[in-house]
Amino acid sequence: MATDWAANVKKHVPDADEAAIAGIVRYAGIALQQRDSSLVSFSDEQELARVRDNFLKKKLGLTAPDAELDKAIAAVGEKLRGERARNRVTVYYLLAEHFGKLSLFA
Repeated sequence: MATDWAANVKKHVPDADEAAIAGIVRYAGIALQQRDSSLVSFSDEQELARVRDNFLKKKLGLTAPDAELDKAIAAVGEKLRGERARNRVTVYYLLAEHFGKLSLFA
């Protein structure tokens, strides 16, 4: 699947950190090989729980209450509202940026 992940991120963050994008692409790895798993469905509660538990808590090491993490995920979903396909790399980048954790990927 040939997708320019950086171009999609830069639609929302024009001065996005290329090294952080590359790190997120490496982290997401195999999930980006299939179209379905390369996207985040904001209408699927199980998907949002996976983003919260696996990305925010495990990868970013956040310990905030679930309600606070869910609020951040919802804010990213709102920011991407006009997008037909919400790319996982873009969602992860925006969440990492929101929590000041982009340095984990750079």
